Amino acid sequence: MYESEISTRVISVGIMSDKNIELVLNGDYTLDGDVVTGAVSLSIKNVRDKLIFLPANAECSAEVKNVTIGVNFHWERKENQLFRGTITILPHDGELVVVNTLSVEDYLASVISSEMSATSMVELLKAHAVISRSWVLAQIENKGEKLHQECIETPERRVRWYDHDDHDLFDVCADDHCQRYQGITRQTTPVVQEAVDATRGEVLMCDGHLCDTRFSKCCGGVFEQYEYCWEDQHYPYLVARRDSEHPMEYPDLRIEAEASKWIKESPDAFCNTHDKEVLAQVLNGYDQETADFYRWTVEYTTQELSELISRRSGIDFGTIIDLVPLERGTSGRISLLKVVGTNRTMEIGKELEIRRILSESHLYSSAFVVEKTDRGFRLRGAGWGHGVGLCQIGAAMMAHRGYGYREILAHYYPGSEIVTT
Repeated sequence: MYESEISTRVISVGIMSDKNIELVLNGDYTLDGDVVTGAVSLSIKNVRDKLIFLPANAECSAEVKNVTIGVNFHWERKENQLFRGTITILPHDGELVVVNTLSVEDYLASVISSEMSATSMVELLKAHAVISRSWVLAQIENKGEKLHQECIETPERRVRWYDHDDHDLFDVCADDHCQRYQGITRQTTPVVQEAVDATRGEVLMCDGHLCDTRFSKCCGGVFEQYEYCWEDQHYPYLVARRDSEHPMEYPDLRIEAEASKWIKESPDAFCNTHDKEVLAQVLNGYDQETADFYRWTVEYTTQELSELISRRSGIDFGTIIDLVPLERGTSGRISLLKVVGTNRTMEIGKELEIRRILSESHLYSSAFVVEKTDRGFRLRGAGWGHGVGLCQIGAAMMAHRGYGYREILAHYYPGSEIVTT
């Protein structure tokens, strides 16, 4: 794939689906040869075939009402969003699916502004432009090549991981399941376009392949390795490192005693910061509702935890007696947890499944220590997200301290190289 191909490459993004869709077309759009503008109301009862709204020019925008963002996360909500490019409406499984088609480079400008603040330092934005471009092109290149099983379940064990499934109707979705994409809803700035243009065509590669450039909000001090979160596949550029100027100085957090000590303390790391200027670069308004991310605490009564796990897992454990970490990854994240109840005992993995059953949305991470209290259980945890690849808060701190984007990428994806395609 050459740079000229990337710059003209288009991508289709799934925005939302519902039985009723409300659009406001700002400018002239063509639908089946007719010019359409203004408010458009669509219902699955009345739409039987695909509708394609083609903008008359690059300045046209379409407002899509009531788009759900943060699906299944603690800050889930609806908002109206603006999109440029082509808008397609597809009837599918009893709902209407909204798809936005645009160039890869325009998509990247939005992703960067959606994943973090458009006022971030340019070196941070450059780093994110490279990994976002690498990730989405890798998804398109590898589409249809699912070679692994995502759920292994027996009466004694449920091991499930949630990867970026192939989408049948579009290339990627617009939410955190893939990459946050919110069109031109978030204010962009010249520095965002500068970051995209300065890295145009640049991707991360390893051994001749596009890198799977995962990223999360906060690693908690040490990077997680891919295989502890998803299938048992080792990538040489997604490995354990300390998120600091001394990347090789870290304990073996797969050992329970080491993980417990690490999580209960607050070791030095790039992502260990309360600097509001740095955090504002990474955390949009709704993200900032999470005050604690490097180290956090959640408490449940025994009854609350028992009812929560039963409801979220669909398994009747009875009264929860204990939560026992059986396996941890390189960041201290639990990849296999034994849930002990009066009715049933079962091993649960991997990290996102553990987070899912221990919260109404998602626990911040599975890097936690279990403490029993007089009322129930206390979970003392570290980090926000899976911890694999780039740590957004850590990368923001690196940029703040003067590191260039190439140094940032070398830190979080060791062994990879930047290639201009």
